[in-house]
Amino acid sequence: MAKCLPTYFISHGGGPWPYMKAETGGMFDRLEASLVAIARELGGKPRAVLVVTGHWEAPAFTVQIAARPGMVYDYSGFPPHTYEVVYPAPGEPALAARAGALLRAAGLPTAEDAHRGFDHGTFTPLVAMYPAADVPVVQVSVVAGYDPELHLAAGRALAPLRDEGVLIVGSGLSYHNLRRMGPAAQAPSRRFDAWLQDSLLTQPPATRTARLRAWEAAPDARACHPAEDHLIPLMAAVGAAEDEPAALVYHEEAFFGGVVASSFRFGAVPA
Repeated sequence: MAKCLPTYFISHGGGPWPYMKAETGGMFDRLEASLVAIARELGGKPRAVLVVTGHWEAPAFTVQIAARPGMVYDYSGFPPHTYEVVYPAPGEPALAARAGALLRAAGLPTAEDAHRGFDHGTFTPLVAMYPAADVPVVQVSVVAGYDPELHLAAGRALAPLRDEGVLIVGSGLSYHNLRRMGPAAQAPSRRFDAWLQDSLLTQPPATRTARLRAWEAAPDARACHPAEDHLIPLMAAVGAAEDEPAALVYHEEAFFGGVVASSFRFGAVPA
């Protein structure tokens, strides 16, 4: 796949949900369908997937360089079998080196990690998108402090990968306040989601970027993201397609019993 690929910000869901469908009673069916649809709309498998994951925070943009990454079970309280699952996608050291070089060339703090495995911000959505685990995957961390401009700049730096058959995915959640889930989440998540959709879907690129820099001014911003680890991957996805239109690819009004959640595409799908 050599055509320029779009980028995505996806709401990845909770914990290891693809491995516990019997326990979740269809809660994640719409999210799963949206992830399957993303893989389908690309018209073929990408050369590789680069995931900027909100579940990996480091002092610098840290690139996973292992050829055969392991697993990181970064959740708690789930059934024992979910701590034994394996998503056996290969890494791609050459892509990791290329991504690191692009980040360094942009003057961004960059590091490498040969031991980091796939966290659930990566393997959970990819199980739905590429269940055969036959597409190479490289993870990139977010940077502590969650500076929006720094992550927009990372996206800009990584943008050339889109022309090289690499799918860039920012993985997080459009709402992430674990202390305020269920019905209590509905009003704040609805207001924040409306701002997010307006900012991403209707505003011109310069305004979109400016709003993301100042996202804390959005309605209920801190009620929805007490810490923005799950929002900041959005900045990388937008930065890598900064002047291109956005589309809503997933929207749910009562996720987790009350959360309004969304996922977005930036740029056009291959013709």
